[in-house]
Amino acid sequence: MKEALLVLEDGRTFRGQTYGATGTTVGEAVFSTGMTGYQETLTDPSYAGQIVTMTAPHIGNTGVNGEDDESRRMWVAGFVVRDPARRPANWRATGSLDDELVAQGVIGISGIDTRALTRHLRDRGAMRAGISTELGADELLARVTGSPSMSGADLAPSVSATEPYVVPAVGEKRFTIAALDLGIKTATPRYLAALGVETHVLPATATAEQLLEHGIDGVFVSNGPGDPAAADYAVAAVRGVLEARRPLFGICFGNQILGRALGLGTYKLRFGHRGLNQPVLDRVSGTVRVTSHNHGFAVDAPLDAPVDTPFGPVEVSHVGLNDQVVEGLRLIDAPAFSVQFHPEAAAGPHDANPLFGRFVDLMAASREGSAVTPAPVVEQSTGENSAMTKATVDDPARSSSSRRNGGEA
Repeated sequence: MKEALLVLEDGRTFRGQTYGATGTTVGEAVFSTGMTGYQETLTDPSYAGQIVTMTAPHIGNTGVNGEDDESRRMWVAGFVVRDPARRPANWRATGSLDDELVAQGVIGISGIDTRALTRHLRDRGAMRAGISTELGADELLARVTGSPSMSGADLAPSVSATEPYVVPAVGEKRFTIAALDLGIKTATPRYLAALGVETHVLPATATAEQLLEHGIDGVFVSNGPGDPAAADYAVAAVRGVLEARRPLFGICFGNQILGRALGLGTYKLRFGHRGLNQPVLDRVSGTVRVTSHNHGFAVDAPLDAPVDTPFGPVEVSHVGLNDQVVEGLRLIDAPAFSVQFHPEAAAGPHDANPLFGRFVDLMAASREGSAVTPAPVVEQSTGENSAMTKATVDDPARSSSSRRNGGEA
């Protein structure tokens, strides 16, 4: 097996073996705490431009299959694991992860101390890095320090669909929406389809007029990669939807775009939230949910009081319980809300699935001309994986300036 080298921009170096394709790659080094779901992680467009370290030690044991991809290809800039599986062992597997990484040109490294790497990133923050099977440490470090930072990166158009497409409702069609594809995962329109929603997926640069034309009942703003401060086109489109008072639901990058559209700021977290085990307080319904995350930026908003915006007051609806990061927004007098995490949870817990139902209820209320603010989720189980646990948690009220991902994640 060929030797491989991982170099961080601060000079920290790890030596291991090739895993996947050979060559040289650079990107932002981050870590994901999920113990499963590596195929969904690799094909999540939100990971574009990032070298992902898996904190779980054994990766690849279930191989890959043709059902769990979250987009048309793998998007990660590089992949880091400690102990790759020697062979897949799962009845759904159609091939090995190593072979698929080679086929898709994803350069990886194995056999390194991923715990040490993760602790380093937690202490120093996410940073640029490179993996190479052909360059020495000094040459690779020069390549890394000369590469662009994630701050200011506008990546959504590069992962978005280039042409519109439609995901039909399953069974009777109840609603029609437009989805602004900033890096949408296939699970999202699939969950909406199960609720009778037909989704018209539009490219990242679609205008408000185009979204309103296709989104008869509502507009969805997807997850995606990059810095929200660079996505002015998406902010303008969301403002147009808000001005039309069309029901709107955003997740992940969409939460940050809604925040910017309302006049709030965004900032880069020190090491971000990436994994399947992030506890979040839903302040609207008073419940705590374990949620799936993938974000390195967050909305800057006060936790203790609503903020006036051109579209009415907005309040923080969800808060991360590890570090008090804003995890959701809710307009009080307008039909719009968003969350920073992934309610479709592919892969991950299904605690937040009812948020899709909240969006459907919002569209139903808007169509009927009744109250149009996002209502609390009805606390009931919709299946064995969607049970939600009640908990008594004090509402955090720390100032936003103190929340910069310094706590446990």
